[in-house]
Amino acid sequence: MFAPVAGFGVTLSSMFKPTVTEQYPREKVPPQRRFHGRHQLNRYADGLEKCIGCELCAWACPADAIYVEGASNAALPQNAGLEVNADDSKGAHMSPGERYGSVYQINYLRCIFCGLCIEACPTRALTMTNDFELAGKTRAGMIYEKQDLLAPLSEGMLAAPHPMVEGTTDTDYYSGDVLGPTAAQVDWVREQRPDDPTLDAADAVVSGKAPAPTQRQHEMRPDEGPGAAEKSAGAASVGSVRVLADGSQVDAVETGARETSEPGSTSAADLTGGASTGPRTGTEVKA
Repeated sequence: MFAPVAGFGVTLSSMFKPTVTEQYPREKVPPQRRFHGRHQLNRYADGLEKCIGCELCAWACPADAIYVEGASNAALPQNAGLEVNADDSKGAHMSPGERYGSVYQINYLRCIFCGLCIEACPTRALTMTNDFELAGKTRAGMIYEKQDLLAPLSEGMLAAPHPMVEGTTDTDYYSGDVLGPTAAQVDWVREQRPDDPTLDAADAVVSGKAPAPTQRQHEMRPDEGPGAAEKSAGAASVGSVRVLADGSQVDAVETGARETSEPGSTSAADLTGGASTGPRTGTEVKA
């Protein structure tokens, strides 16, 4: 006799509670902590990117919404004439180890926010934030580029590219042993890019005047797109350079590489070259 009453217990108890209406968008209520919102590409404490361009997230995506192109750290312009290996800290790096993600796109017209991509990421580079305001005026604007997804530089981080922490390998980064920039990294950036806006804050961390940097997330569609520090340091254009096996460089126009200045802004080449509708061939590296 009491089983039906127990089954409708939640319904009966909620009938006598006042109705709560959220006044969105005038009043924004934070979503639950485990809410799957816009993606973010994270960084290590010294400013290097966690993404290694392995493309596992792209292959795990059931909606074919992610497009990734990886590139070698050894091919960076700062490493001309140097032998850069995956297991040492010599030369400039965008991410620890051998590779980094030079092109990263997510088509939010296709994304179903299932979270399979973040499960597939081996370096915990890709996570999902609580940003749910993803409406756009154009279809092209819904294809987010790497600079739209990359986490902003926290206070004390050094803008990449720069060397890894001396004496470390990529495993040390994955294990969480890197807690911030070092004096050698600051000196390298000061020599290569003396006007880098992240130098003073990183120097304060090295000297003990400021605490170690912590990861932070994007604001909801900020007026100034993320990655401003990289652009001012001249590092944003690194992803637009392709180097073939013979050492020759291919212009960005030939490969369909994109350079945008605003969050979500995309050139006409993205509609055909990015977030592909067919098999992911991307830019083929000719042997």
